[in-house]
Amino acid sequence: MQSSQHHIIASVSAWLAQDKPVWLCTILKTWGSSPRPVGAMMACTLQGEMVGSISGGCIEEDFLEQLRVGSLKQRYEAEHQPFVVQYGVSAEEQARLRLPCGGQLHVLVEFISPEPGMRAVFAELDAALDDHRRISRHVDLQTGVISTRQVSSDEAVTLDDREMLHSLSPRYRLLLLGAGDVARYVAELALIMDYEVTLCDPRPSYLDNWQVEGVHLSADLPDDVVRDQFSNPYSGIIALAHDPRVDDMALMEALKTDAFYIGAMGSERTSANRRLRLPELGLSDEEIARLHAPIGFAIGSKTPAEIAISIMAQVTSVRNVQEL
Repeated sequence: MQSSQHHIIASVSAWLAQDKPVWLCTILKTWGSSPRPVGAMMACTLQGEMVGSISGGCIEEDFLEQLRVGSLKQRYEAEHQPFVVQYGVSAEEQARLRLPCGGQLHVLVEFISPEPGMRAVFAELDAALDDHRRISRHVDLQTGVISTRQVSSDEAVTLDDREMLHSLSPRYRLLLLGAGDVARYVAELALIMDYEVTLCDPRPSYLDNWQVEGVHLSADLPDDVVRDQFSNPYSGIIALAHDPRVDDMALMEALKTDAFYIGAMGSERTSANRRLRLPELGLSDEEIARLHAPIGFAIGSKTPAEIAISIMAQVTSVRNVQEL
């Protein structure tokens, strides 16, 4: 699975490779209540295939109809360059389209032909996101020419009269350590929340009866998995094994990485004992301070499902603070 941005870019790349022209719509600005953020995208083919969303559903039907046979199609045929559409400017339009009170959207509309240059650009965007690298899509608003930029901005979209730079982020991924009930619930929640999830447990037979559809399973050594796949800012490592041979091996590597979240399950006593062990593995006080342990928010959780909720709530909080 992919992030919503990656999924849209991959879909556009696939459609272009199939020789299908694509309409691509990107939110540039919002005012008031808006169900989708700046940078959100929607893409569709002339055959009616669609991916993504620019309003959460309230204007998509009208938008697609106008792209197919209405004013938006006519405007592109007259101008042959990207153009901006404003939705929700009047109270009448807000009521007709059922936009949230006061909500407005400015949307960039592009028509992308399946010529070799555009195929190459979207293939490059797709490959970068697949490799968990940030990349930007540059659009010349006068000509419609699209290119890639290896640098990206903290802003989702930067815009002037001549160009747009659209920063694209890869999907976040989580590494879960230890094949148990808590890991099962954490995995299910994480998948719903659009994470890529891997479960690692090198102990013989532990993976035999553990299965959640969509989760990658690994019996490799945890420190190797962290080092090879989970050392970037889009990675989180969650130790749930209750076995130092598994948890500590992973934490030894994880706390030296740029992972956005590192946590370990256990009681206050277990966590205190772990912090006493970690310096023996060559970790500094500063590195150990990055560890969330006991893991999760204190919500009085008792069952595996409740513990998973507390964990994912904390992961979400840390991730959102990091992105500010």
